Amino acid sequence: MAAVELSRDATPKWVYVFAAGKAEGNAAMIDLLGGKGANLAEMACLGLPVPPGFTITTEVCGLYYENGKSLPEGLGPQVDQALELIGNETGAVFGSEENPLLVAVRSGGRASMPGMMDTILNLGLNDRTVTGLARNSGDDRFAYDSYRRFIQMYGDVVLGVDHTVFEDILDNYKNLNGFSYDTELGAKEWQKIIALYKKAIENETGKPFPQDTSEQLWGAIGAVFGSWQNARAVTYRRLHAIPDSWGTAVNVQAMVFGNMGNTSATGVAFTRNPSTGVNEIYGEYLVNAQGEDVVAGIRTPQPLTAKARREAEDPNPSLEEEMPEAFAQLESIFATLEQRYRDMQDIEFTIQNGKVWMLQTRSGKRTTEAAVRIAVDLAEEGIITREEAVLRVDPGGFTQLLHPTIDSDADKELLTTGLPASPGAAAGGIVFTSDEAEKQKQQGRDVILVRTETSPEDIHGMHASAGILTARGGMTSHAAVVARGMGVPCVSGAGALRINEKAGTLSVGKNVLQAGDVITIDGATGRVYAGAVPMRQPQLSGDFARLIAWADEARVLGVRANADTPKDAKQARAFGAQGIGLCRTEHMFFDAERILAMREMICATTEDGRRAALAKILPVQRADFIELFEIMDELPVTIRLLDPPLHEFLPREEREIEAVAAALAMPTEKLKARIAELAEFNPMLGMRGSRLAIRYPEITEMQARAIFEAAIEAEKRLGAVVEPEIMIPLVAYRHEFDILAGVIRSVAETIGRESGKPLSYKLGTMIELPRACLKAGELTAGDHGADFLSFGTNDLTQTVLGLSRDDAAPILSAYSAQGVYEEDPFVSIDQEGVGELVRIGVERGREAKPALKVGICGEHGGDPASVAFFHAAGFDYVSCSPFRVPVARLAAAQAAIRAKLKS
Repeated sequence: MAAVELSRDATPKWVYVFAAGKAEGNAAMIDLLGGKGANLAEMACLGLPVPPGFTITTEVCGLYYENGKSLPEGLGPQVDQALELIGNETGAVFGSEENPLLVAVRSGGRASMPGMMDTILNLGLNDRTVTGLARNSGDDRFAYDSYRRFIQMYGDVVLGVDHTVFEDILDNYKNLNGFSYDTELGAKEWQKIIALYKKAIENETGKPFPQDTSEQLWGAIGAVFGSWQNARAVTYRRLHAIPDSWGTAVNVQAMVFGNMGNTSATGVAFTRNPSTGVNEIYGEYLVNAQGEDVVAGIRTPQPLTAKARREAEDPNPSLEEEMPEAFAQLESIFATLEQRYRDMQDIEFTIQNGKVWMLQTRSGKRTTEAAVRIAVDLAEEGIITREEAVLRVDPGGFTQLLHPTIDSDADKELLTTGLPASPGAAAGGIVFTSDEAEKQKQQGRDVILVRTETSPEDIHGMHASAGILTARGGMTSHAAVVARGMGVPCVSGAGALRINEKAGTLSVGKNVLQAGDVITIDGATGRVYAGAVPMRQPQLSGDFARLIAWADEARVLGVRANADTPKDAKQARAFGAQGIGLCRTEHMFFDAERILAMREMICATTEDGRRAALAKILPVQRADFIELFEIMDELPVTIRLLDPPLHEFLPREEREIEAVAAALAMPTEKLKARIAELAEFNPMLGMRGSRLAIRYPEITEMQARAIFEAAIEAEKRLGAVVEPEIMIPLVAYRHEFDILAGVIRSVAETIGRESGKPLSYKLGTMIELPRACLKAGELTAGDHGADFLSFGTNDLTQTVLGLSRDDAAPILSAYSAQGVYEEDPFVSIDQEGVGELVRIGVERGREAKPALKVGICGEHGGDPASVAFFHAAGFDYVSCSPFRVPVARLAAAQAAIRAKLKS
């Protein structure tokens, strides 16, 4: 690699240059140069055709905000030197009227944030330099088209003139003069539009459009740094857990032009299919266009390959057919980049008069389905190891694979067809704005966001929607790229749609739909249906099965499921759960046929009355346990005894109270009195868990009998030993545990005598209180101490933080905005606070009982970051909802692999 020297003074180095065959940076410098800058430098080092340029580091972004949005002194000379070097490479001069150097100014953070920050192309044009560009290119139309694009982008990004002002001017001009497409306008038309653009800018800002090219450059650099904190970028970072402190770099690069006529083009490509993972070139291009035309959806792009064109039945030629030499060069470059980065690449390129130029490469965003296939294929091709393949897939994205698909046998009414931009099927009510999508989501409704085309400002609505449908845009449009990254089904480019946002209507031929009408989209086929179409659950096999098998070989943590019903248990087994880590027995009581007996028990005024009601509950609870044991088939089953306060089982509304009173044959006033008697100011800290069981031990007796009798019956059916794990909830004191353990052991002895055989079981407790963490050694000590501990981190988080989950939303929202919490502590465990108590509990529990089994049964068990914490804390297993089991399996494997790599 040939090095390039810039500044030798004492000023920190803030500018790194690159050109074909030489660069000051490389791919490893991503933190300093951002992803785009580091990869441009790497491509330059590889000798690939990269337009020369320079990167202003992410450190300057931090200084920009520290200094009140002012750039640091000393940056100017480094930029001037870099511009001179670009000029030497291109034979052009920045600001020259005779031979002007034009540059592109782009952002580039450490993490890819497609479309979230700002870009400016063709910078360096003014009323004088445009004539030099026209003369040197021999194409007046190209020069003035480039100038109008620059004015439009600079006016929007730097001067703050709304982009719709320019769009309205252009649309009106085309309508009044009989033009349909931008490509039909010649140099004279563009000159007229330029005059209208400049007049609009002066009207909006009170100042003329800047003609000084140096002023233009510094305005653009400041604007790109400023875009790091625009609303859409902030939202995107929040959704993708990207730290604000990372900042963005700014890349300034010599322009190459895809809009110089029919031998020029611009395009976006993936080295493998980002939707399916198939090893084939995937992408689109436009002849006589610049980069923003492809992603903005203004023109419909054409496929890169002949195969893709045939499959899409597109009458327009592919790049492979139209420019075969350029396509062959791109194929070779793609292979080089994929081998170098050992991953599927997302590439932007421009062809100028037949010559290929590389503008960007990065690891491409992909659906989880594609991520799995690509990882497996790369491992089987010998490019990466199996452990690397496991690390390549985001565990949180596994939920994408659990999306339902359209039932092919179902009756359905096809409305229209677009492009299959992001797989998965979704049904919901139509909404036309992102704000409305977010509002409807907060009200618990599934919606389909329908837009002519999405823009970065729609990020919050896209996140809130079950699916996205656009009338314009291709497979690499904003809607497609962002939806795939989010795992949201998307159909783009459905050109038959006619959207009237103001009227709140969506027309497809003779069909007119209103806001709120339900439609179904199929992101795998591009089809859009009227109404809610029946769907099928996914089958996880093939590449998924291979990857998860590799993950299971690597992980140390066991993965169980929280399952309360036979349906949950079957789903858990299907997803590879290694047992049940939490069966919440109260969920078995809410069935309409069972809750009456539960209410009868609650309203009984004597122990005999309670026992009579519990006798009605016993057989149904026993039957449930038998089925759970049979489904799990020798896998462990942890059953938590009744936990919630009794008032949760009682009616609340007047009409329901009267109905229940009649069913129980008791006066309404008596029932109301009982409801009032059981009411608590803070039920979370009230009569529940072990406290409830100590007061009413007959409940524990009934549940223990149901468990043990079910185990005996299940043993007969399975022909194997069934050893239930019985969990006592909400214990703070050893004496609480001892009291209830004594009740359970007494029942076990009785049933053992009745059945003529001793029972095998384990007794443990659920750790939900800070005191229980601190006294875990006391809880587990001795032969009669707890056999296992299961951390209920949902409630433990509440008790440690003094924060109710039911009331936390406004608090967490405010705290997130102020940076108090980086992550919602109910989603990802608070490792420094709650986590510290968890560590103490594990350490002290195992000091007293070295072979102690330790698990976690809160929903943190399905959060990848939390799973990594539990692995490091020495847990035996995590337990989570059935649909999170695959997530936990992969996250546990990744935690084990990363720990091994560190050691």
